[in-house]
Amino acid sequence: MTTIRLSRPEEGARAIDIWRRAVDATHDFLKPEDRQAIEELVCDFLPKAVLWLAVDADDYPQAFMLIDEGHMEALFVDPAFRGMGVGAALVRHGLTLDPAMTTDVNEQNGQAIGFYEKMGFKRTGRSPLDGQGRPYPLIHLAHSSS
Repeated sequence: MTTIRLSRPEEGARAIDIWRRAVDATHDFLKPEDRQAIEELVCDFLPKAVLWLAVDADDYPQAFMLIDEGHMEALFVDPAFRGMGVGAALVRHGLTLDPAMTTDVNEQNGQAIGFYEKMGFKRTGRSPLDGQGRPYPLIHLAHSSS
């Protein structure tokens, strides 16, 4: 059974581990130097962030989500727990907080786009660069209840 709860300060290292494992499994389009630069930013920021965690019955974090003012900034699932509904559980929780939630996803991450569309998100636009100005186009999505 998956439970959703807020992260604790001591869980920063696990959040980084989830991020690394998820990115390695899904972001093969990143250039190695960009992957490294992004990881440096993530390692500085993520342990300080307030995250929503999906945890198992033993309270072990399987995935995390970061929401800021109705925008899902991040959703990462440890590959060992993909396909088990933990990402969907986090998104459903996020939608209880803001039914008009938005998010952005890398255009090269077709599986993620399909996941969000299955969860009821609709495409609202596209940017040719990611948030740091790198050449990784973003698809902008909003939940259809918005």
